Order: sequence, then structure tokens, then C-alpha cells
Amino acid sequence: MKITEISVLLCDDSQLVRKKLSETLGRIGITAIYQAEDGEQAVEMYKENKPTLVFMDIVMPKKTGIDALREIKEFDPSAKVVMASTVGTQKNLINAIKEGAFEFLQKPVKEDDILKVINLMLKE
Repeated sequence: MKITEISVLLCDDSQLVRKKLSETLGRIGITAIYQAEDGEQAVEMYKENKPTLVFMDIVMPKKTGIDALREIKEFDPSAKVVMASTVGTQKNLINAIKEGAFEFLQKPVKEDDILKVINLMLKE
């Protein structure tokens, strides 16, 4: 798989965070980018689009990132979901791993972190 064939779902309740992540992904050659503003929307969009990779905030309205991760993994056990959070990191990290997260990033997410995750995914 080439980087240009990757599709990504960005899920964060902050429009600014989604915009920054989207710009970063665009700079590295990813053009298929979907955006969701809460966990509920993320699950629906995942089911509709089956993206290659998901970047998911943990703390969101309607449905947390952990709950959305659980539902996405039930729908597609091979889903690659990267969790991102600033608050309660240790507990969130444990829950995210338990629910099958592919990776866990500390916010604010840096371009280098995104590249590492994509390279890790491409190696699998």
C-alpha cells in the first residue's frame, strides 16, 4: 500500500484539531480524509467508509473515543484506531489498549508522531 492509497478518519470535537491534522495528512500525500466531531458520528462514518486508519480523541460529547473504539472494533476487528488524549493519560492508555487501540498519542499530536504511526501501519 502506498501513502496516497491510505484513507483516514479524524474524530475530534475540536474543529481546529481536525483542521490541523487534516493539513498535516494532506502535506504527506493523504487525500482521502473523513472528519467526525463526536464518537457517534465516528462509528457511522467508519461503517460507511472503512478508512485505513482512524485518529480518535478520547474525551468527546455523545460518545467517548473509548466507546467508539469498542464499537468500531466490534464491527471490524482489523480496524487501526489511534487514540489521542491530553487528560488522564495513564487510565485512558490502559482502557484504549484493552479495547484494541493500534497506538496511543499524546496531544497535541505532532507531524512526526503521525508519520511514525503511518509507517508502523504500512509495515504490517
